[in-house]
Amino acid sequence: MIKKIEHIGVAVRNIEKSTHIFRDLLGMPLEKVYESDAIKTKIAFFPVGESTVELIEPLDPASPAAKFIEKRGEGIHHICFGVENIEEALRHFEAQGIELINQTARRTEDGRLIAFLNPKSTNGVLIELEEIGAHHGGGK
Repeated sequence: MIKKIEHIGVAVRNIEKSTHIFRDLLGMPLEKVYESDAIKTKIAFFPVGESTVELIEPLDPASPAAKFIEKRGEGIHHICFGVENIEEALRHFEAQGIELINQTARRTEDGRLIAFLNPKSTNGVLIELEEIGAHHGGGK
């Protein structure tokens, strides 16, 4: 059901400083940066191989990313797995007893179809699912 690690989300206080680390020091290309009104964050994508590193900077102290940084500091926020059919995957995981944060998938501002699993059901790891397939091209 899970086809690949789509991306690893990293919560950061400042995308510009972190871009310097990931692009300039580690040599990863910066693919795009956009702001999400829905989750009040700025997001930067750095493709590497078949996956991506996603930097998440909170733009609002009440955003989930800001709360994460306040509680745990900067660092790995979530792992996103690519699935072919996200609604089917959500029903499958729910039937296995995994608590869902999103009962159905939602479309991101840049067009991706995503949903989250509750970390209480997955050893404290926030897991995002993203639908991948022919429309997706296997990358961002």
